[in-house]
Amino acid sequence: MKDVLLIALFAALGAGGAGLLGWAAIRLLRRRSVALSLFTVAVVTVLAVTSGTFAVAQAMFLSTHDFGVVVTVLGMAAVVSLLTAALLGRQVVAGSRALAVAARTVGSDAGFTAPDQPLGTELAALSEELAATSARLAESRAREQALERSRRELIAWISHDLRTPLAGLRAMAEALEDGVADEPERYLVRIRTEVERLTGMVDDLFELSRIQAGALSLSVARVSVYDLVDDALAGAYPLARRRGVRLEGREVAAEPVEVDSREITRVLGNLLVNAIRATPEEGVVAVAARREADEVVLSVTDGCGGIPEQDLPRVFETGWRGGAARTPRRDPGEGGDSGDSGGGLGLAIVRGIVEAHAGRAGVRNVDGGCCFEIALPAPRTASHA
Repeated sequence: MKDVLLIALFAALGAGGAGLLGWAAIRLLRRRSVALSLFTVAVVTVLAVTSGTFAVAQAMFLSTHDFGVVVTVLGMAAVVSLLTAALLGRQVVAGSRALAVAARTVGSDAGFTAPDQPLGTELAALSEELAATSARLAESRAREQALERSRRELIAWISHDLRTPLAGLRAMAEALEDGVADEPERYLVRIRTEVERLTGMVDDLFELSRIQAGALSLSVARVSVYDLVDDALAGAYPLARRRGVRLEGREVAAEPVEVDSREITRVLGNLLVNAIRATPEEGVVAVAARREADEVVLSVTDGCGGIPEQDLPRVFETGWRGGAARTPRRDPGEGGDSGDSGGGLGLAIVRGIVEAHAGRAGVRNVDGGCCFEIALPAPRTASHA
């Protein structure tokens, strides 16, 4: 037992000296290549084993032959160990360089291109994270491009919608000023109509700016969707009568919701106005409300003939106007032929208000037209109808 303890002591002394030198070397090389650090670890391991073995061999007074055998074994083991460490370091460096080259493709148009060669577990995990980051960057870039496209379209539509009534107002004002207007009262009525339309456009722009800035203040209270639909239908009835469109609200469940009744009534009003203007004469616009799991879903179905499938994802974008299927008919009693008061702001306001209530807005094609739906969170204490 005493011999074993002595051998352990001599081995510890010999290996400890090599370990101290190795610790100092690793500290000096901590900012250098990983391959060099791995090779240093292998060298320290070999030196520790060799030093410990030499210390024990000297203490045991081995013969020259036996000592030569020990040295030969240690030398061969050291060569193999160092070669293995060098190959491993080279492999790690190659993987790191390949991943560094691949990292340059993060955020590119083609997306992240992972290295072809096999990687270790850690580098493979890093590659997956880079791929996920690249995907998020691509999504962010796509959203930014969509917002920029919507902004350009909004500016174009607003410019058009402002230019036309302003030109008309100027012409009518000049006619009244020059005294060449045959029916001044008719001109004044027309001017007032156009001013009201421009006022509505400005109001919509202000509302949209508040929504996008997160400054929309909600006064939430529990109300019945039946009352919300009833108020919205009452507000849209005069327009529907002028257009020859029938309004229906038969399938409206008296479900409670906790919302800002003024804002949600405006949402329903925007949807109804768009639906009425897009529906042919003698058509039907139907409003419904139902409970689905933890949501109350309100829908407005029109007879516009449908929206092209490729346009459905863009319906609620700022400035979107749609194609011929939803081109509104001119109403002589209104200020213009726009589908809303401004450049495609109505549906953008709808989505903004609904999302401010932690809800969602969507649209789908149905037989003969479109169905716009808004889903609002149902109160937790409300019982399922």
